Amino acid sequence: MTFLDALSALADLSAPFACPSPVGLDDGELLAVQRSLAEIRRRVDAASAVVAGEIGLRSRPELGHGGLAQRLGARTPEILIQQQTGVSKQDARTLARVGALLAEPEPWLDPVAGAVGDGTSSVAAAEVIRAGLGEPDARVGADELGAAAAQLLREATALTLERLAARARQLRGELDLDGVADREALLRSRRYLHLTPQADGMTRLSGLLDPESAATVVATLDAATSPRRGGPRFVDERDIARAERLIADERTTEQIALDTFVDLVRLGTLADDGTLLGCSTPTVRILVTKRELDADRGTGHLEGQRDPVSIATVRRRACADGAIPILFDGKQPIDLGRTERLFTSRQKTAIAARDGGCIFPGCERPPSWTETHHIDDWQHGGRTDVRDGVLLCRHHHLLLHNNGWLCRRVDDAYEFVPPASLDPARTAIPAQQRSLAARKVAG
Repeated sequence: MTFLDALSALADLSAPFACPSPVGLDDGELLAVQRSLAEIRRRVDAASAVVAGEIGLRSRPELGHGGLAQRLGARTPEILIQQQTGVSKQDARTLARVGALLAEPEPWLDPVAGAVGDGTSSVAAAEVIRAGLGEPDARVGADELGAAAAQLLREATALTLERLAARARQLRGELDLDGVADREALLRSRRYLHLTPQADGMTRLSGLLDPESAATVVATLDAATSPRRGGPRFVDERDIARAERLIADERTTEQIALDTFVDLVRLGTLADDGTLLGCSTPTVRILVTKRELDADRGTGHLEGQRDPVSIATVRRRACADGAIPILFDGKQPIDLGRTERLFTSRQKTAIAARDGGCIFPGCERPPSWTETHHIDDWQHGGRTDVRDGVLLCRHHHLLLHNNGWLCRRVDDAYEFVPPASLDPARTAIPAQQRSLAARKVAG
């Protein structure tokens, strides 16, 4: 089978797929195949965006827990799209937004919707054009933005996606020279910070800084890493000594910047009077079994993180922050004997040590994002005991109370039973066990 034959069979899902090798193609054929693949991808992405738009329509907020996404346990249609496609969260959002654009395009975006629909423009290009040009307002009308969108589509074939995005922002600026203050406010409204756990145990820090925030952060990190970044030469002896230590530091410049950022956050929590962080400073719990601690051999686990830390780190954190013993009886923390309406803070600490976060299958919310759910409703005789309380994020807690799901305990394990409207057989689904420390105790 030739490479082109293999491409023509891509849509036949009944046949096993084996990626063909391009090794035998000459240069012209190689580039022609790449262009063909790009067009196939544009067509597939357009179809995927249309389906994503319909998922969004069937999951619209006014439907509540009766919407498609929430019925299936996903907080948003974007999460459901991500689960179905395996794409990143950002790509799922793009599919949803472009899908909505294709379903009901604004008149000035008709050229963009048409270009995506016939496969001449990619979903990603449509999104950067939409985002870069913004919305019509009193200063820039829909006709002007429509003309700009058409111009960008003509230029797009010669531009990378990043350059197309920059060109879209440039055109908007040329159309609205008096809107500098408004655009500045818009950029500020788009600022964010995300922490994303990675497969190898690291956590990716990503975000967007508006220009004013960037000025503060960049200046601070530049000061911390200069002269690594080619900063000024120093005359004062103390500055010279510091510069020499910094140059000799074995850490990379980027590692020094990250360590400075973490130190600033840590110092900020110590100095906070409640203005930034609320009534109490954040607590980072570290879990370890007494057996491993006494033997000085094994691992501990930071609450909310998946990867182990050394016993040396456990001892260092315990020395700095103190320790709270939690006794386990078999697989469960020993109940503290309280049967009041609300779980006590000590009970919540024990349940968090056992569950490690929301136990609904597939949920990644850490203990700090969860609520404690009575598996037997307290108003109907349920006990406020550790064995009968589980951690659920707000979304999945509401799913149980509002949408017919059931959580129950079987010995020392938990499971979820979907409503008959979703699964007529009501087949039980095991809860996830996220606490590595609890797994160790259970053997």
